[in-house]
Amino acid sequence: MKTTLKLPTGVFEDIRAHLLPRGSIQEQAAFLFVNPQVACDARFELLEYQKLGPADFDVQESDYLELRDETRGRLIKRAHDLKASLVELHSHPGPWPAGFSMSDRRGLRETVPHMWWRLSRRPYLAIVVAPSGFDALVWLDNPKMPRALDELVAGTTIMKPTNNSLEGWQ
Repeated sequence: MKTTLKLPTGVFEDIRAHLLPRGSIQEQAAFLFVNPQVACDARFELLEYQKLGPADFDVQESDYLELRDETRGRLIKRAHDLKASLVELHSHPGPWPAGFSMSDRRGLRETVPHMWWRLSRRPYLAIVVAPSGFDALVWLDNPKMPRALDELVAGTTIMKPTNNSLEGWQ
């Protein structure tokens, strides 16, 4: 099954600029609300997005983010109202290859089953953006076992994740 995230022209560039602002050493985050279309393939199309700011976090460091409970609740409510899946995006501003850290993996193992339950078993996606590229994971039919995102289509540009994080997930 092929998995695709489709964004209108300019949206990925806008989000990437927010996630990796020039000179910043803090991780940043954003969320997409996407329409999940799952049949033979899985296609996720953007409905809307939110760029998060300092007031949305309990902790915002160079290597760790923690959302405020109010932020998480607001995002879940909006996804529920839109009947949407959520795509979380965060940045790794350092010079490393794009991939989820061990801390990210621990957080996703806790967060994804909760989101899966709260959003009526809708798929959940996570993307980490680094200066060198991005990596992505998709929980399509199991909140404990991700699969790779095959492609991110931004306007007419097709981008591929590094897939550095899928190996050794278990």
